[in-house]
Amino acid sequence: MTTPEITDSHCHLDFPDFDGELPDVIARAAENGVTRMVTICTKLRLEPQVRAIAEAHENVFYAAGTHPMSAADEPLATVDQLTALATHPKCVGIGETGLDYHYTSESAAVQQDSLRIHIEAARQTGLPLIIHARAADDDMAKILNDEFKNGVYTCVMHCFSSSAELAKAALDLGFYLSMSGIATFPKSQELRDIFAAAPVDRILVETDAPYLAPPPYRGKRNEPGYTMHTAQFGAEIFGLPYEEFAAHTQANFDRLFSKAAQYEKAA
Repeated sequence: MTTPEITDSHCHLDFPDFDGELPDVIARAAENGVTRMVTICTKLRLEPQVRAIAEAHENVFYAAGTHPMSAADEPLATVDQLTALATHPKCVGIGETGLDYHYTSESAAVQQDSLRIHIEAARQTGLPLIIHARAADDDMAKILNDEFKNGVYTCVMHCFSSSAELAKAALDLGFYLSMSGIATFPKSQELRDIFAAAPVDRILVETDAPYLAPPPYRGKRNEPGYTMHTAQFGAEIFGLPYEEFAAHTQANFDRLFSKAAQYEKAA
């Protein structure tokens, strides 16, 4: 019996945690059915090395943006800069961007400016926005809503671990929620309930590797192959056979990250 195919929609393969190991990491992912992954740029000056990883590996795609926790320390991205990067055949998303008031609340204003720039780039390119949200639910919901009124765009709430209210705000706009290892942790029942109440056709899975490894690897370095363990948990949350849940997440990824799906068809 073949292992159902799934996609790690968010990982950081350029981080030093994976130095010299990428071929092995990608091979192990394939053994677990993880046939695609999106490696995420967190600082635009590092975009060339993130892009190089995608160019070197057939089943790796990438996204370009400035992480909110770096927004105050890095040059502010421009819409033109982001849209130019988005012309690369394997650049399939804008971000990650967002708001993080847990560690970096003092830079809230510049984070909001950066987020709006990324939203406009997503709007212009048609690529999905990749959102990081932590301890900023009210501002996040307001900006996402206000900007949507200015022109539609698509979006995934990456590594979703916020409130039911923010989940509803995102889902009401047609956005997606991505499930990470956090959903598998024993103290995350409230989060599992939020996912269970969401439509299964709006769910993605991810690792956020090298962070947030699910059991049985919790506390160790995460890697794309471990997406399978989160997806197995997701199948239980939705009361579905693993094969069926995996198929849902694949269809959802193809719908949202349509550039990646089209790239594969062309290949």
